[in-house]
Amino acid sequence: MNDTTRTTVDWPLYEVFVRGKRGLNHVHVGSLHAADDRMALTHARDLYTRRNEGVSIWVVRSRHITASTRDEKDPFFAPNADKAYRHPTFYDIPDDVPHI
Repeated sequence: MNDTTRTTVDWPLYEVFVRGKRGLNHVHVGSLHAADDRMALTHARDLYTRRNEGVSIWVVRSRHITASTRDEKDPFFAPNADKAYRHPTFYDIPDDVPHI
């Protein structure tokens, strides 16, 4: 293994999220390794928005993401079922309010 390969292997892993021109939400599009946040952002732009598909990019170090697992699905989300007041069926949403 040469020095260049060894260096890139040690770089942290980043998750990349892109918001498209027509979308409202950022969508996970992939991962990359980079030496720092700025490099991750630049590489994400070069890799994932080559055809002007995006208007915004987020890069997040993978180690900073905490997520639930599939095995936790039922017990983790079960407490929300008893909070019916949180469901939008109790609210009248005006027609002129976009994106709801």
